[in-house]
Order: sequence, then structure tokens, then C-alpha cells
Amino acid sequence: MDTSQEMSEVKQEEDEKTLQFHEMGLDDRILEAIARLRWGEPTLIQEKAIPYVLEGKDVLAKARTGSGKTGAFVIPTIHKILEWKRSATEQMVQAIMLAPSKELCRQIKENLSQLTTLCKREVRFIDVSPTVPLEAQRPLLVDKPDIVIGTPMRILAHLNEGNLMVKTSLKMLVIDEADLMFAFDHVKEIQEILKKFPKIFQSFVTSATMFDDVKKLKSLILHNPVILRLEEPPLPTAEQLTQYVIKLSAFDKVVLVNALFRLNMIRGKTIIFVNSVDKGYRLRMYLAHFDISSCVLNSEMPVASRCHIIEQFNSGKYDIIIASDEQNLEETAAGTSQAGTSKRQRNKDKESGVSRGIDFQFVSNIINFDFPLNVDSYIHRVGRTARGTNQGTALSLVAKADEDRFREVETKLKALMPDTGPVFKDFKFDITQLDGFRYRSIDAWKRCTSIAVKETRKKEIRQELLNTSKLKTFFEDNPRDLEVLRHDVPKHSLKPMTHLKNVPEYNIPDPLRTVSKGGKRLKFNKNIPKAKLKKMSNTHRRFQEKKSNPLKSMEFTGFKKKK
Repeated sequence: MDTSQEMSEVKQEEDEKTLQFHEMGLDDRILEAIARLRWGEPTLIQEKAIPYVLEGKDVLAKARTGSGKTGAFVIPTIHKILEWKRSATEQMVQAIMLAPSKELCRQIKENLSQLTTLCKREVRFIDVSPTVPLEAQRPLLVDKPDIVIGTPMRILAHLNEGNLMVKTSLKMLVIDEADLMFAFDHVKEIQEILKKFPKIFQSFVTSATMFDDVKKLKSLILHNPVILRLEEPPLPTAEQLTQYVIKLSAFDKVVLVNALFRLNMIRGKTIIFVNSVDKGYRLRMYLAHFDISSCVLNSEMPVASRCHIIEQFNSGKYDIIIASDEQNLEETAAGTSQAGTSKRQRNKDKESGVSRGIDFQFVSNIINFDFPLNVDSYIHRVGRTARGTNQGTALSLVAKADEDRFREVETKLKALMPDTGPVFKDFKFDITQLDGFRYRSIDAWKRCTSIAVKETRKKEIRQELLNTSKLKTFFEDNPRDLEVLRHDVPKHSLKPMTHLKNVPEYNIPDPLRTVSKGGKRLKFNKNIPKAKLKKMSNTHRRFQEKKSNPLKSMEFTGFKKKK
């Protein structure tokens, strides 16, 4: 885009009254759907962006994760399609929504489904991101749905095959999480896609950051756009999000995580972030020794399994997800793979993302078991909690090797959030109080060897593939069986150590006894006697025997109920 062109830039005004949904001129059917979703008032990005989209202007919106960006482009797109169809003479594809990962595409589809409850016949949409043969999706595109959702790779494939033709019909293009498009290396595909689009169409681009690559994308797609730079911190304030940090050794992290869950110090839904898939499986196997159920989420799993895990986590079937944030590791992995060693690369889904964009609902806690590699990764991880108006907590476990990275992240966060005071609070916990947990943790962690992790991954992926491919038609006919399918069942071949499931009372530190009571995960050993029994004399024992025999005592008090 030419720098001489005018560009309007909008920033947040503090004293301005919030514009409500019913004041935006939206279709009544959309307003009714919004009311059913109990969206009381629009978020800041929705309040600022929706009116400009309804006016027909291109929009580039910069807003943090969890700010309601999806609703900001879905709502006006539905309204404009309803308006266009009043004068339309034939069915055609009018809008394309691009997202960098399959999970984000599925999330956009769910939002469209919720907001078109009362106009499903008028507004039709399809998600082409699932990895299935193009021929299988061709009949769905022949009907020319109003909105097509997909990753750039899938959209380009259908355009090249001739399944999708929008040269004359496209009126709206949405690109969600534009900064991630570069991280997933989708820029060349977007450039090829634009060659098959008409010259004039309206665009909406969202991004969590506004760096040079996003500005290049702006020059390719947007024409005299309205730029929304919402003056809000990258993370919620301290009143909504509490960020803790504790510095400890690498093995003490394992002991602490064990104690946090078993003593019921962490309550609510929790996401634990690690920096590799192997570490995720090892941590899951380790927690399983103590009867702590958790799920693993990573890019090697089939997309249907990943989406099913997210759905069940949001519905409350799981409380703990161990997610591997691998996107940031690709930068370091590129350097280590320059050597001549020809190691077999694992099959990872290029269009998978965990820490960014996915709508994990009602997450109370984030645990950075492995500290993230940069400030952007930290923001996106912690952004999974304290979404909307909900409260959240983040705990970062910082080993000695991570201290330099932690100081760098802390410095950048202070620069981004200058008026919020200290970013991190010290997690005041005396790790020496957990000496009673240490020997059990050592025993369990040593059993989770690299060989055991490898076997577990093989079994897990084999089982997930079976569930998603061979049984796909079965689950379509029997949806209740799909609901019963659980992903937190351990599939490792290690023998369970049942003696590690219970927490002996003598292992619980005195300051934590009141905190630990009442938790579902806490299981005391009932076999330990509460008090020492006094030694019974022979005379007293004979008296008790005679009293318990009704034929000798001539007394009967009834049969004792078995407990």
C-alpha cells in the first residue's frame, strides 16, 4: 500500500460511552442469537470494529488474545450476507475466512453456528480445514455455501482443483491471527490465493502483534484500512490475572507439581505447558502414578482427536491438559538440525496450534512447567486464562538455566505494561517442606524413561488414529459412544504403583493440613491407626468374650450391621 494514501487510525477513548449491540443496526436474528449466548455487551474490539465493517471499510485490528476478535468479524459478516441475499439472484460464495490452524477454523465454525441459530437456511458455511481427500469435500462446495472457512493450504488446494471459484462472487475476506500466518509459513499460499480473487473485496485482518510482516500483509490485501490499535495491556491487569514465579531446581519442579495437585492447592481447570512432546508424555505418565488424570495435546495427534480433547475439556470431563508449545522450538530446532545427522523427523501437523487462538473455556490456572522461550510465547500461554471477565492464575517454574530468559521476559512485560506495578509475585513456598514427597517422586520419575515414553507415544497415536479413521462412521451413527471415549486413560505399559496413590498424613506439611482437606484428589491411608490401643488383660478379655456370647450372658442386643 502506498504510504501517501490516507489511513485512519483509531485508539481507545476512555470517557466514550460503550456502543451496545442493539445500537449497531444489526439484524434482529443476530441480536437474538447474541442474547441467547448471554453476551451482555460488546468487548472493546467488537465495539470499535463492527461499525466500520458494516460501513464497508477494510479493518486491521490489533488486540490481545481473548479479547473477542472472532466475534468482531463473524457478527458483521453474517449481517452483510443477510443484506446481500435480499437482492441476490443466485447462490454464491461471498466470504472466505482464513485461519492458521485447524483448531482455529473449527472455533470460527462453532461461533458461526451459534450466531446463525435463527438464520441457518439463509446463511450456510463449511469448514474445509480437516485433512480429508479433496474429492470428499467437492460435493459440499458444489452447493456454493455463503462462507468457506479453512487454512490457506486447504483453500488454495480447492481453488487449484476448481472446487472453489470466487473470481466474481467474493465480497469479504477475513484473515485471523495474521502474525501466526507468518509463523506457520502461509504467506506464499496467501499470495497465490489472492491471484484467484477479484480485484475489489472487503478485508478484515486481526493480529495480536503489529510487526513488519503484518504490515507487508496489509499492503497486499487492505485498501485504505481503518487501523484499530486498542490501547490495552497485552495481559489482563493484576486484579484479574495473578502471575506467580518460583525459582527452583529442575527436579524440584517435578516434586512441586506432584504436591500442588495431591494436596489440592490447585483447583479448577489447569493447562500445563511444556516445551516438547516427549516432556508432555513423561509428565503425564508421572502424574498417572499418583492417580492424577491428565490429557496430552500436541501436533502429532490427529486433528479430530485434538478437537475432541478440547471439546471435552471445555465441557468439564477433564481438569488437566498438558500442552506442548512447539512452535517456538522450531527456531532452535533449525539450528540443531544443521549437522549431518540424518534423524527421522516426526510427523507433525503443520497446521496445529495450542498456545495461540484456541478457545479453552473457563481455565483457572496456567502452569509453565517449562519456561517459554520468549515474551510472545509467554503472553500467548498465559492468555489462555483470565479471558473476558473471568479470574485466572499463572505459575511459572523457573530453573537455573531459565533465569536469563525469565529476566528478559520480565523486563519486556514491564515495558509493555508500565502502569501495572510488579509483573510477577513470588510464590512463597518452602520446598524443604516437601521432603516427604521427594522419595516417592524420585521413584515415579525414574520409571518414566525415554523408552517408556516412546512406547507410550506409539500406542497413543495408534489408538487415536484408530478412533478417528476406522471408527469415524461408527461414531457418526453412535454419537453417545464418542462422548464416552476418553483421552485421559493412560496407555503406557508400566505397572501401576498403587501404593503411591495415597498421601500419608505424616507427609503433609503442618501449614498445609487445613488447605489439603476437602480435596477430591487427596486420599489418606485408612490403614494407619488413629490411636494406639491399650493392652487388654486376660481377665478383661474373658469378660468381653462372655459378654459377647448371648448363651452365657443371657443378653442379646441384635445383630451388628456390617460396615
